[in-house]
Amino acid sequence: MRRQRHRLSLTLQQLGEASGVSVGYLSQVERGRATPSLGTLSQIAVALQVEVSFFIHTPKTQDSLTRADERQRFAVSGSSIEYEKLGADFPGHELSSYIMNVPPGYASEEVVHEGEEVIYILEGEIVQVVDGGEHIMRPGDSLHYLGSSPHSWSNKTDKPARMLWVGRMQYDLAAGANRIRPNEGALATAFASSRP
Repeated sequence: MRRQRHRLSLTLQQLGEASGVSVGYLSQVERGRATPSLGTLSQIAVALQVEVSFFIHTPKTQDSLTRADERQRFAVSGSSIEYEKLGADFPGHELSSYIMNVPPGYASEEVVHEGEEVIYILEGEIVQVVDGGEHIMRPGDSLHYLGSSPHSWSNKTDKPARMLWVGRMQYDLAAGANRIRPNEGALATAFASSRP
């Protein structure tokens, strides 16, 4: 992240303004003391004019068929969440899909973005907060919401959880990343509680 920021001659302050992420949090990420969620990483990627894949190495999916025993698994460096990639990388694609393996005690930061998300609980229990409303979700429960509603989620139990996440996060580089804003006050708290 720091290398790309320097390549674009951006200060942390400028990156913070462009991404909607606090300067303090960006500094922690650059020093390896915090690990952003995929949503926050997407905001940073837009501000740095790169794709999320710039930060995460995942092999390209050539076909739309994903076999259960061949599913690509990855984690954002330092994060306790393991992602299983379900979708293919079609040119111009807007839809992303993952199975997320969520450890006990994990809590995401609150984010707001363009697009929409659907989550479906496979195992365990997830607490999803959308626009201030809290939903305790168990296997078989699903929730579809717009990204423009402030949202966050957590696993408050002592057992792992798995959920299917499908979403479309629309970023407008011409308009800048200012359209995507996490609740900065929740970032440090959520991230501190997400680290085991």
